[in-house]
Amino acid sequence: MSRSSKKGPFVDPKLLKKISLTKPEGSKVIKTWSRASEISPEMVGYTGHRLGEFSLTRKFTRHGGKMQRDLEQKTKDVGTAAAKDAKAKK
Repeated sequence: MSRSSKKGPFVDPKLLKKISLTKPEGSKVIKTWSRASEISPEMVGYTGHRLGEFSLTRKFTRHGGKMQRDLEQKTKDVGTAAAKDAKAKK
């Protein structure tokens, strides 16, 4: 749910403190678990981690059932056969 416009965007104070203590030229990743925080102008030039929609919340399991498994097994078998042929030619 979005915040009202009169309240303004939410940024976790601990996150702002971390940003103010690091230099933008550094390649250090700033880790945070504050998913509700929005990206503020102070964050530009930094590398963020786990901000809202950028973090995965569900594990993706592939589509399909038995047919999909059979197709994947066939492609895997073809790949291993090609690798064996290439190894034998050396």
